[in-house]
Amino acid sequence: MKKTVAGKVKKHFKPFIFLHFSLLIFSLNGILSKAAAGHPFLSVPFIAFYAGALFILAIYAVLWQQILKQMQLSVAYANRAIVVFWGMLWGKLVFNEEIRPNMIIGAVIIILGILIVVNSDE
Repeated sequence: MKKTVAGKVKKHFKPFIFLHFSLLIFSLNGILSKAAAGHPFLSVPFIAFYAGALFILAIYAVLWQQILKQMQLSVAYANRAIVVFWGMLWGKLVFNEEIRPNMIIGAVIIILGILIVVNSDE
């Protein structure tokens, strides 16, 4: 039986949605790590933020294994670079960091690189 074009796109698109959701979860590790760094070593807030960061990494490790069941490692790993974009966004939203033009240019280059890798896989 022939698959429709919409069915093929949905089948191909779904793993990428899951991948990028997982990478969004992974990017939260940066927020917790930076928050931990703002407290004295082994203080209660430091331990809490650090434990949260480790928890995020544990969740991401399980998600990453599921991702690798659905797509090639080279494609999945190339997409990990999008975490730079999320880190930049979280820095602005959570820590009120400045986003400079060279940072935006870098993020665009990363996204273009991801698109090249993903499209070369097909």
